[in-house]
Amino acid sequence: MLIQQPIYLASASPRRHELLKQIDITHEVLIVPTPAGEDEPIHANESAIDYVQRTAHEKLEHAKQWHAQQPQLYPWPILCADTTVELQGQILAKPKNLQEAKAFLQLLSGQEHHVHTAMCLSVGENHYKALSTSTIRFKPLSPAEIDIYCQSQEPLGKAGAYGIQGMAAAFVTHLTGSYSGVMGLDLHQTYQLLLNAGLK
Repeated sequence: MLIQQPIYLASASPRRHELLKQIDITHEVLIVPTPAGEDEPIHANESAIDYVQRTAHEKLEHAKQWHAQQPQLYPWPILCADTTVELQGQILAKPKNLQEAKAFLQLLSGQEHHVHTAMCLSVGENHYKALSTSTIRFKPLSPAEIDIYCQSQEPLGKAGAYGIQGMAAAFVTHLTGSYSGVMGLDLHQTYQLLLNAGLK
């Protein structure tokens, strides 16, 4: 076991849960109620890196506040993360519907883009953070490929309207960086984050 201290993963993403299991991090998923208002709003003139780091931090603060109101829960560290896709400075977050998913995929077709994943960890009153950035190039996508992929429903709920661990793996011609980071949790950086926080 790499880290013996159990942690809470404050994320509804099944991919992040599976990634932590992959490196044998004992954890429980903390399902925190979504705060009122727009989900993960993008602020005006906000860069993709600022956006993903702010969103991960806000998720952590919200999770900490909710956790503090649940006396039955353990005082374990809390891990949060957020992932977004950036294409030529434009943030491609989670598509609102399949029509927007198709538009995102048309933009990504044949293009190189960046995937940013920000990770935040709370241990008591101390906060630790890390940022993973990967570069990906897609093959040129035909309208039929985009339609078929969208029919699978896989693009929904995923930044940039694709999941590299799913059917979209067939679209990737090149990746520089962290495969797990593109999935939603850079495992190397997460492990280092836990070590830096003094967890053993």
